[in-house]
Amino acid sequence: MEKPMIALTFDDGPNAQFTPKLLEGLKQRNVHATFFLIGENIEQNSNRNLVKQMYEEGHLIGNHTYRHLEITKLSDEEAYEEIKSTNDLIESIIGKAPEYMRPPFGSWQRNLEKKMMIIPVLWTVDPLDWTTENVDEIVNKVVTETKENDIILLHDCYNSSVIAALRIVDLLQAEGYQFVTVDKLLLN
Repeated sequence: MEKPMIALTFDDGPNAQFTPKLLEGLKQRNVHATFFLIGENIEQNSNRNLVKQMYEEGHLIGNHTYRHLEITKLSDEEAYEEIKSTNDLIESIIGKAPEYMRPPFGSWQRNLEKKMMIIPVLWTVDPLDWTTENVDEIVNKVVTETKENDIILLHDCYNSSVIAALRIVDLLQAEGYQFVTVDKLLLN
């Protein structure tokens, strides 16, 4: 019997300090996640290498705009540029443009979908990990709320979130869940 599927997603990366630790932990657990990346962050430090590593290790790369702006507060042209510049940057690293994006703050302009040929991905479980460094609180909220086909929102730019994410994987795998990238959930 097929195990119930859930998706682990990370916003706001890559982060030179914490993303490598997360990637190592996911690799050890044979788990693939989805990373929604900010263009500005890709261009910092050696983060281009992290994007390449994510892709080569089987993670799904998505777009989270160039500057993490709320696109519904921008003109159509500005919103388009926020997404396009990040798509171009990611494509220059992995050889293909992302098909999925997570709009910052969950605010989306539907007319961009057709113009950009990109699929917005929101979430169903949000422990608000960016508001606390309490790992137990993050883990507890996710583990108690998650059910089949959920999309979990975390951030790979905080140490507490990375620690929590790996503990969440261990606990939910023990409960019989299978972690997949969001495209597998959405196309299921």
